[in-house]
Amino acid sequence: MPSLTTHGTGPVFRPAWVEVDLDAVRHNTSLLVARAAPAGVMAIVKADGYGHGSVAVSLAALDGGATWLGVALVEEGIELREAGINTPILLLSEPPPSAAGAVVSAGLVPVVHSRRFVDALAKATADAGAVEPVAVHLKVDTGMHRIGCAPEEALDVARAIRKQRELRFEGLLTHFAVADEPDNDYTAGQIARFRAVRTQLTRAGLRPGTVHAANSAGLLAHPKARYDLVRCGIAIYGIPPSPALAGALPALRPALSLKAKVSFVRRLAAGERLSYGLRYRLETTSTVATVPLGYADGVPRRFGEVGGEVLIGGRRRPIAGTVTMDQLLVDLGEDACSAGDEAVLIGTQGEAEITAAEWAERLGTIPYEVCCAISDRVPRRYLG
Repeated sequence: MPSLTTHGTGPVFRPAWVEVDLDAVRHNTSLLVARAAPAGVMAIVKADGYGHGSVAVSLAALDGGATWLGVALVEEGIELREAGINTPILLLSEPPPSAAGAVVSAGLVPVVHSRRFVDALAKATADAGAVEPVAVHLKVDTGMHRIGCAPEEALDVARAIRKQRELRFEGLLTHFAVADEPDNDYTAGQIARFRAVRTQLTRAGLRPGTVHAANSAGLLAHPKARYDLVRCGIAIYGIPPSPALAGALPALRPALSLKAKVSFVRRLAAGERLSYGLRYRLETTSTVATVPLGYADGVPRRFGEVGGEVLIGGRRRPIAGTVTMDQLLVDLGEDACSAGDEAVLIGTQGEAEITAAEWAERLGTIPYEVCCAISDRVPRRYLG
């Protein structure tokens, strides 16, 4: 039987769940490890493992050959440590100086880009009486302009790290803005700027042991950017980074399914209108099924308006009208249905499949957002 977890306590009564195939995570990770070699693979498990569950995914990815984990928040790193995970964990963004003590006590490897945080981290390390210096990775902004020091500032920050005996300059990294667009030459420009910074640091005697730049898309589309380590996020979960890279690693297996059991069924006459706003009109007498998932669970309120569908009885069925907070309606036409029948919003049923990438295309977004938006009130069931 699959295990069932929720973020609350007590029994689970609602017949709706996320199913996470951990064997798929292991499989995907092993494919990425083979593609990246001799570089290592960091599994990105921030945002609760992109909605899959960070602890379970972390363990599966490590089983698959990942050697690092990556998180966005100090709190996310602490959660993994409290689960007994001792693998190196990179904190992908520099936190506020007030968090330096927590970074040290949790044994996280922080990304830094400012002298202010370098100083705070050194003080926190000294205050903790740490025997070994804390390893840090310096992030350089080569063109995404989100975080990171400017290329012309990198040498100054790296020297500030070296001056602190409590710290060790272990890594150098950057992040790509359009690696998922293989024909966009902007990534080549970022690689060139990154190379120039690396050369400058090396000439100054500052040679980091771990250099990394590639995300999932960078791994697949830009082999020259693999360096010592690649940071794989979306591909770990079996989803291509973009439609343009859908065929780059065809053996990826989606790990997440979103399912529920039909909670109510009735036959309604032609002309009846459904859900809030009464915008959906039945053209014929139809079977209408209620599925207990709504926008509070991550199914967008307008999903029916953009052609969203549900699998029931092995066939695609249209979402009928506005998705409500806790429930949605499905038009089955002349087909029969019973309360308790399985409904699949993401995943497979028989020969039919609906993917997170399909949701993203209909909604004008990316699969990352689709997965992360599935709220934690939907329990997770783990297979494998």
